[in-house]
Amino acid sequence: MQVAITCRHGSISQDMREYITRKSEKVVRYLGEVSEIDVTIEFEGSRVSVEMLVEIEGYHTIVAHVEGDDAGAAFDRTLSKMEQQVHRYKEKSRDHRRDKPVSEVTRLPDTDQDEADLEETDRDEEE
Repeated sequence: MQVAITCRHGSISQDMREYITRKSEKVVRYLGEVSEIDVTIEFEGSRVSVEMLVEIEGYHTIVAHVEGDDAGAAFDRTLSKMEQQVHRYKEKSRDHRRDKPVSEVTRLPDTDQDEADLEETDRDEEE
């Protein structure tokens, strides 16, 4: 997994880059199929906007965007929003409709055995 950090119209310290990389990799813990994380920090006068894109196995992209006065605080809020969105994505991708395990649903019933059990039950009731 790759974390790409881009700065526009300004720069950040190496310590901040390491912090962003370390915290961004935390998203992988929630969602194992992350292929790339892009963090873009744009300085616009006294304002800073942070955008984070998480690409999931090449076909889904989740985006979080926050503006603020401090790059570190804006990144932390962006990361928080991203974690919420990843959690929501993960919940949607889960199938909550199943009452029985897949193994029971896909197993074919043994019709001969079922009929034999039914006949024994009928005989027991007659006696």
